[in-house]
Amino acid sequence: MDPQFLPEGVDLERPNAARIYDWALGGTANWAVDREFGEQLVKAFPLIRSLARANRAFLGRAVRHCVAHGVHQFLDLGSGVPTVGNVHEIADEVDADSRCVYVDNEPVAVAHAKILLEKSGDPGRHAVIGADLRDADDVWERAFDTGVLDPAKPVALLTVAVLHFLPEPELATVIARYRELLPAGSFYVLSHVTTSGVEGELLEQIQNVVKQYEQSSTPASFRDREEIRAFFGDFTLAEPGLVPVGTWRLDDARSPTLSCTIGGVARKPAS
Repeated sequence: MDPQFLPEGVDLERPNAARIYDWALGGTANWAVDREFGEQLVKAFPLIRSLARANRAFLGRAVRHCVAHGVHQFLDLGSGVPTVGNVHEIADEVDADSRCVYVDNEPVAVAHAKILLEKSGDPGRHAVIGADLRDADDVWERAFDTGVLDPAKPVALLTVAVLHFLPEPELATVIARYRELLPAGSFYVLSHVTTSGVEGELLEQIQNVVKQYEQSSTPASFRDREEIRAFFGDFTLAEPGLVPVGTWRLDDARSPTLSCTIGGVARKPAS
């Protein structure tokens, strides 16, 4: 990471989840504090980089699923630092007219997303805003103010590998508000770390990871399977339901099937 590239508001005293995830995926938008923290995570949980890649692959399959089922615009909450397999790139591969708005509150993530979109995006179809996803009405208004998304058409809302960094009990109410705002026929794509059904050495490793994240600017906390399922509300889950991300619509037999990160895609009823 170029030391001269330091967007306003960046905290270099503590590692940050968005930059750590970028490091885990092999990106370059991270600093020494993030890389050192990442190496500590690998010692505590050796499969963490493989799991990050499996989660990213899940995102790609979910985006393609949404486009294949008639939804061509995306609102990516907690989108993180742009890296290989960005939502707009995947969507554009299958629909050259797709649209995407990225949302993140991490200055590095927002700054890099702007650079990426300036180089390879379409200002009429792609945008990024710096905002806190916990303020659903503000995010929704600002996302549509970009002019990128059409409020009359369904939207795919994404919260992939982000909600476990937001421990607030009222988060369920926030996500319910997003579900309410989504037009009929929209999709909700979610992945989340959990300890439900996880035992033995893997459980111990995950608990160690949680303790390590307490040192970062984005502490992690896990929810059980039922809490995660509740985020979908009355939306209809696509087959195979809420499952380990490495098994959802699996198209790569090499993907890890660890049960500690689960994900799913659900659709808002037509009425």
